[in-house]
Amino acid sequence: MEPDQAAATRERPVRVWDFPTRLFHWLTVALVFGAWATDRLNWSNLHVRLGETLLALVLFRLMWGCVGSETARFRSFVASPAAALRHLRHLFRREPDVEVGHNPAGGWMVLLLLALLLAETLSGLYLNNDIANEGPLSEIVPASIANAISAVHSYGWYVLLGAVVLHLCAIATYAIAKGHNLLRPMITGLKRLPSTIAAPARASLWLAALLLAFAVAIVVLLAVYL
Repeated sequence: MEPDQAAATRERPVRVWDFPTRLFHWLTVALVFGAWATDRLNWSNLHVRLGETLLALVLFRLMWGCVGSETARFRSFVASPAAALRHLRHLFRREPDVEVGHNPAGGWMVLLLLALLLAETLSGLYLNNDIANEGPLSEIVPASIANAISAVHSYGWYVLLGAVVLHLCAIATYAIAKGHNLLRPMITGLKRLPSTIAAPARASLWLAALLLAFAVAIVVLLAVYL
């Protein structure tokens, strides 16, 4: 084997997911499950608090997707629809996993889940203020718009659950059909990649903390004025 070929096949662990991205992912999983459970148990106050926390996390992730670590940035993983379709055409082909971050199809799934989470949490925050008569905007929003927001929250929950199921099915499919373990890197942050692939740049944890504090402040303001 030539030296260049040996270097290309040699693998080493690479940190592909930073701590803030992984923490967001698993806290979101816990909060979505908690929101579902508290809704079924009619624990309204806790349901609202979980929704507000989830909204703060989503806002943080949107900002982290703009200025955070390389693999967390939208510009690094949002491919064209054509690229996503080309990727899906090889879904059942077993091949080495050399993706540093999200694959082209996975990037679109991330956008879908974030959009659904944002719609669900914002609509829930408005509805809580409307019922509790807390938000000044609740009284001036036309009834037709208020009804539309209510519908978004009611039916959007089922769309979100459907997207979550699709996401889980995709993880299982990649594991079975392609032999790619997408779960372990999101737990450990590490992935074995060829030595020729550079490790992605990581942003500061202080920046993540600052953005999270800013996201919390936004949610507090929305809870007061929405």
